[in-house]
Amino acid sequence: MLRRSFLLALALCGFTLAPSLGGDIWHEQADRLAALLHWHSGDVVAEIGAGNGELTLEAAHRVGSSGKVFTTELDEQKLAHLQQLAARQKNITAVQAAEAGTNLTPACCDSIFMRLVYHHLTKPAEVDASLFRSMKPGGRLAVIDQEPAEGSSVPEGVPANRVGHGIPQDILKSELIAAGFELEAAQNDWPGRTESRKLYCLVFRKSKP
Repeated sequence: MLRRSFLLALALCGFTLAPSLGGDIWHEQADRLAALLHWHSGDVVAEIGAGNGELTLEAAHRVGSSGKVFTTELDEQKLAHLQQLAARQKNITAVQAAEAGTNLTPACCDSIFMRLVYHHLTKPAEVDASLFRSMKPGGRLAVIDQEPAEGSSVPEGVPANRVGHGIPQDILKSELIAAGFELEAAQNDWPGRTESRKLYCLVFRKSKP
């Protein structure tokens, strides 16, 4: 555990961690994702909207040198951080995301995940279709998000049915099911959940032919 923590800290050198989250909670979330998405050595995984790459690094550790993690960002400054991270960690590849798509190749991923990204999508139907194309048959998608906080505002450009800063679970389910995914699991006790920040995780699967 000490060696693993040291390697992750070394790889993150030069990157700013989210101030509200300590290293342990990234490990805890990654452990959950590894179980829900059935990560194994050699898997190809993608993180959409990876920010500073904390969970990308955790995924890279778990899939090993024979695996690959695509880490995507729309924001150019954050993408530059991820590109530096990829230069240090050889099983990570940084990808420029698009407003209406992942920019991942078709059927490239065993699993895909995103954290607090979906409720910011301005073109969710197009992104959902892109996620579906990028997934291998039988692959899994985990979406970590939050219920809209009471009195909060919908981010600019985002569909009004979010009713606040976040997305109701029922809307998230319906949109991804409409894209072709099947709901596999729901967790309402996601690490970091509080009364004021109701985090949850929904897991979907792309069925095999």
